Amino acid sequence: MAKRPKMSFWQIWNMSFGFLGIQMGFALQNGNASRILTDFGADLEHLPLFWLVAPLTGLIVQPIIGHYSDHTWSKKFGRRKPFFFAGAVLAAIGLILLPRADFFVSFFPALVFGAAFLMLMDASFNVAMEPFRALVADKLPNEQRTSGFSIQTVIIGIGAVVGSFLPIILNKWFDVANTSLDGGVSPNVKISFFIGAVVLVGTILITIFTTKEFSPEEMESFEDTKEEKVPSTPNKGLLEIFIDFKNMPSTMKQLGWVQFFSWFGLFGMWVFTTSAVAHHIYGLPLTDTKSADYNNAADWVGLIFGVYNFVAAIFAFTLPRIAKKIGRKRTHSLSLIIGAVGLISMYVVPNENWLILSMTLIGVAWASILAMPYAILAGSIPAKKMGVYMGIFNFFIVIPQIINGLTSGYMVKYLYGGNPIFALITSGISFLIAAYMMKNVKDEEEIVPV
Repeated sequence: MAKRPKMSFWQIWNMSFGFLGIQMGFALQNGNASRILTDFGADLEHLPLFWLVAPLTGLIVQPIIGHYSDHTWSKKFGRRKPFFFAGAVLAAIGLILLPRADFFVSFFPALVFGAAFLMLMDASFNVAMEPFRALVADKLPNEQRTSGFSIQTVIIGIGAVVGSFLPIILNKWFDVANTSLDGGVSPNVKISFFIGAVVLVGTILITIFTTKEFSPEEMESFEDTKEEKVPSTPNKGLLEIFIDFKNMPSTMKQLGWVQFFSWFGLFGMWVFTTSAVAHHIYGLPLTDTKSADYNNAADWVGLIFGVYNFVAAIFAFTLPRIAKKIGRKRTHSLSLIIGAVGLISMYVVPNENWLILSMTLIGVAWASILAMPYAILAGSIPAKKMGVYMGIFNFFIVIPQIINGLTSGYMVKYLYGGNPIFALITSGISFLIAAYMMKNVKDEEEIVPV
């Protein structure tokens, strides 16, 4: 049997380069979706409900895409490539239309179209993103998977930094207004989303033209192709997803709890940071969402979101070395604790500049969240089901976001007295629980240093 060939740094880089565009789009969404939706009339209490679009579409789309990409092969187009190309094109359309939803107000309120375009964008991001995780596991031998997912995290960080900084760069460097005369979405945000759409399609094409996928025969020939650890079943279409879910490996179940509390915390941070910073740090009333001061606060949030993504990109380079010394489990647990400190510290910082330190700590956790669980997971699942199990693993990402979205708005209103900063403290506590849950995870293909 053949040995799965190792890949060079630049081969891995090109294979994952499309993630730069995907994450640039995600960063634009994370930093500006709340801002856009409030411009269209959403209130703070109901804002998390609009953010449910992302996890709901991920819950449905990723396992289906994973299943069909596992069962797809074309000599001309490959296995994973057709899916992330189609997802990129549709996501680009969503990016262009979301901040321009008020163009359609003669048909329905802008908020309705904003939610619809957000759903299109999120569903398409999920179509594009899931096959990238599976592609890394397809192409790399186990000894390179930690490095592979870490390089992917570096690229994700670069894309997220660019996406986070872009609105404020356009405003400060190119004098593109960050407020709109007609009360709609500001020009710097609209232009940023258009640029994001172009970069998304361009980076995906680079991956498509530089990366060759293994044929089914080649996959079968590799000696490090994991034997099936779950009962083999005939191809039953989408029903097979539920059978695979029932038979998921124990490591995936253990990691599921870690993912649950990690992503519960992340969702709260993405939804409430803009309003928390504007209210708690800048002292602005929560109803003041269209003033220049509020938009300056929102721009600052975009910048500090860029900080945590920049730190993640840098820290990801060190993850393989740290994991080699103390083990992947300990690396991830420690990173989550550091991120928890960053989230909780946002309550006590004296001014907005100190938020850079908070986001630096959060960036450490973000780097590990994007790499370590997938590196551990890839060694526990069979190669023939890599796509569907990467999609099913997304359940443990989207379900906590759905729960957070359904409850956090009411918690802020009734439990936290309308102060969204306490939602960020809750996110920090959730990170600490995730770190504790790592002790129950079995990493099957790792020798833990003593």
